[in-house]
Amino acid sequence: MPQIAEAVYSGGVLKPTVPLQLAESQRVRLIIEPISERLPRQRSEALERLRRGIQDMNFRSQGRLPTRQELHDRA
Repeated sequence: MPQIAEAVYSGGVLKPTVPLQLAESQRVRLIIEPISERLPRQRSEALERLRRGIQDMNFRSQGRLPTRQELHDRA
């Protein structure tokens, strides 16, 4: 069963920050993805920029929306 865990690289060794459910000497496949300490702040800033951009686009309907039949008749 796949597990996702963070680890710290120190002295040439990856040290998991949580216990892993592995048998002694079990072989595993690693995918290394560095974690930026700034990432949460960058994400929140990007989300705020996205929200402001969407709000500025003014996605508001003017007038009555077409019915399903009217939409179908357009095709």
